[in-house]
Amino acid sequence: MKARALLQALYRAALEAVEPGRRTQDALSETALRRARGRARRIGVFAAGKAAATMARGALAELGRCETLVVLPRGHPSSRLPREAVAFASHPEPDASSMRAARRALRFFESFGEEDLIVCLMSGGASSLLAHPRPGVTLADKTRAVRALVRAGASILAVNRLRASLSAVKGGRLGRVTRARLVTLVLSDVPGDRAAAVGSGPTLRGRRGDLVRVIGSNADGLEAAAREARRRGLAAVVEAHRLSGEARRAGRRLAARARGLRPGSVLLAGGETTVALGRSRGRGGRCLELALGAAEILDGERRTALLAAGSDGRDGSSGAAGAFADGTTISRAGHQGLDPDAAFARHDTRRLFSGLGDLFVTGPTGTNVGDWVFLIKSRS
Repeated sequence: MKARALLQALYRAALEAVEPGRRTQDALSETALRRARGRARRIGVFAAGKAAATMARGALAELGRCETLVVLPRGHPSSRLPREAVAFASHPEPDASSMRAARRALRFFESFGEEDLIVCLMSGGASSLLAHPRPGVTLADKTRAVRALVRAGASILAVNRLRASLSAVKGGRLGRVTRARLVTLVLSDVPGDRAAAVGSGPTLRGRRGDLVRVIGSNADGLEAAAREARRRGLAAVVEAHRLSGEARRAGRRLAARARGLRPGSVLLAGGETTVALGRSRGRGGRCLELALGAAEILDGERRTALLAAGSDGRDGSSGAAGAFADGTTISRAGHQGLDPDAAFARHDTRRLFSGLGDLFVTGPTGTNVGDWVFLIKSRS
């Protein structure tokens, strides 16, 4: 099988391992959660984030018909969910629809009492979808502050800490408006799989009756991809350190590491890098920049190829999940008049990879556990 087909197979295996619907349904069938359900007078289901639709479907398959509110990014599919239960909001930056969704969420939580239970399903992206600035702060103020931090290349943890400090719903504040018991199931896209950092933790109110489970993570996907690689006869090496830092440098480091692999091996890594955009208006993303950074080191390497892609199917403003690269990427770009240095300078990597036919496009995947990078060194 050719390298690109193998890379796609590894991505599919990783994606299947963190399928949110099945993970949610399995978690709700656990003994402790079944007991919590059995004591409740009413049960509500609240889901927010890029995986909200699939998580909600999994919950409803286990729980049956419930009062439900699902907050999704605009453009994400909402099939098999009651139309009246769905609210669409803005991502990656909030707007008026995000404020409407937050107010609707507050009303939803306020409607439940102390004999009731709300099953909260949180995934990455919820921070932008639920925007309700604290008193004295406008949405424009909050957006400018967050945008400045993102453009400076700050980590998702730092960005979410700022979001929570400026919000009337994040940092457990949404959960505190109700007396109902809360169960929060989290699909993690953050370092350390800290539940409070996913979506800025709007339902994690501390000691007031919370039960919290992380039901899927980036590492779960990596482990599944490694199993698939071994099943196909490849030696799988999983990077011990989570991907982080500036995307181009991270790509160069991984490529240098991959050069030491023996033929018939795959190097797997996961996490989330950053891109310091400054005033750039180019189209691209952190996975595309990582792939191009790796291509600089792999230039001329005949047997090594990689795929860098976001688990959610969206890499920045690129319109793709990520990109393929190999030892011919830089030379092929030169033959077509595409300048990698200019692409980095303008953060306009989409044009380069599109011109090469190397974009990896999936559309929204319905999950979100960060990014994956797979590097294969072929035997021939």
